[in-house]
Amino acid sequence: MTRVPLAFVLHHHRKPRPHFDLRLEENGVLRSWAVPRGLPDDPSDNRLAIAVPDHHLDHLTYEDADKSIADIGTWEEHDRTERRMLFTLHGRTGPRRYALIRTGEGWLLHLTKEQPSAERA
Repeated sequence: MTRVPLAFVLHHHRKPRPHFDLRLEENGVLRSWAVPRGLPDDPSDNRLAIAVPDHHLDHLTYEDADKSIADIGTWEEHDRTERRMLFTLHGRTGPRRYALIRTGEGWLLHLTKEQPSAERA
């Protein structure tokens, strides 16, 4: 059975305060997290991720005067528990593996130390 790739988008919002929204396609919607400081680019720099309401799939390519697409592509899940989701984003600059980690009522977005090679992606 061939799996259909699931989409993701990283929106850059300029108002009311600059922030990013990470949206992952799942079960016919875009599950969404606001990431005030953007995706981490170093495994030692975890970022706050605030779960926000799901968005419709048509939001995948939505842009306006205050919102642009910072990255877009597909994503794949590697592992999930109630406290952690490990996944790879296959975006414009190649694959990057992250973990969303539940911390009580919130989430942290973590760039994993082990990253996929661009050749295998």
